[in-house]
Amino acid sequence: MCGSVGHDHDHHGEAAQAVPRQVDGDAIDPISLAAVDEVVITTLVDNSYDGLMADMGPAKRMGLRRTPHVAADLFDGGLTVPGMTAEHGFSALVTTRRGDRVHTLLFDTGVSPDGMAANMERLGTDVEAIEAVVLSHGHFDHAGGFAGLSRLRRRSGLPLTIHPLVWTRRRIALPGTSEWELPTLSRAAIEREGFEVIERRQPSVLLDGSVLITGEVDRTTEFEHGMPYHDAYRDGHWEPDPLIVDDQALVVNVQHRGLVVLTGCGHAGAINIARQAMRLTGVDRLHGLFGGFHLTGPAFEPIIEPTIAALMQLNPSVVVPAHCTGWRAQQRIGTAMPDAYVPNAVGTSFVLAA
Repeated sequence: MCGSVGHDHDHHGEAAQAVPRQVDGDAIDPISLAAVDEVVITTLVDNSYDGLMADMGPAKRMGLRRTPHVAADLFDGGLTVPGMTAEHGFSALVTTRRGDRVHTLLFDTGVSPDGMAANMERLGTDVEAIEAVVLSHGHFDHAGGFAGLSRLRRRSGLPLTIHPLVWTRRRIALPGTSEWELPTLSRAAIEREGFEVIERRQPSVLLDGSVLITGEVDRTTEFEHGMPYHDAYRDGHWEPDPLIVDDQALVVNVQHRGLVVLTGCGHAGAINIARQAMRLTGVDRLHGLFGGFHLTGPAFEPIIEPTIAALMQLNPSVVVPAHCTGWRAQQRIGTAMPDAYVPNAVGTSFVLAA
């Protein structure tokens, strides 16, 4: 929302602020990203939920005692406490504050039509405060929750910032197995739900200049090579698509702390993404890295160690690996960077302030 905290929303002002504007100059020029006093990242969808997990550092948990009751006839009193819903997908609510100006956007939407929406309802999320939606990339486990969001907002619509390749048909073609074509997002259906599609390959700034979307990420490391056996359907045939070039990340600059980077799956590579954020902004300090790092499974586990080595050189204060990072990588990050590592869980809010 625009304006002071606690006042009625100025919907016309919100729409103007939420539409991404093109960054002037070449991508190699530092982008002026307004430093914020605080950013709060709330996990709406992730692969796990732990209702007994305690608050930890910047992480404020949504434990079972904090979640609302729901109807359940088989319990005395007709109520139970289900906690939050976990699913194989990712979504986060990002709220920035600079002085008395507060802005909120949604980053990814989870995998199921109603998982994210159900968690929003249990968290008491003010869906009318959301000013924009950003998709990290076109995979279905990040783009599945638009129907639920539309239901909660009564189809009032929002600007949706995406890379133009999110509509691409894709499949996984592992040797010795049958091909698996992934669900493909429909532009027509998205627009029918009232979302205003804004396609950008290049970096964009949103919400009063407080949020940067990286656009396409340069691949600069020697070990992050994308996703093998991943194909795209182009010009009437399937072809290898390991780079998934529509992968993009969200960046916020916290005053006196440095950059906070949020990824979806991190198909561009967690280190490539962090370096891109620092290069685009000219800010040489990485304060926090959040989201999916895609280090799970035999194809990616060999790059766990070089990823951690490079991450330790960047020396972030907070590292929150989620979604597709995988348990082996999370375990190693926790061992190698015990002061920075914070485990994620659905419903957790991470508060990072100047």
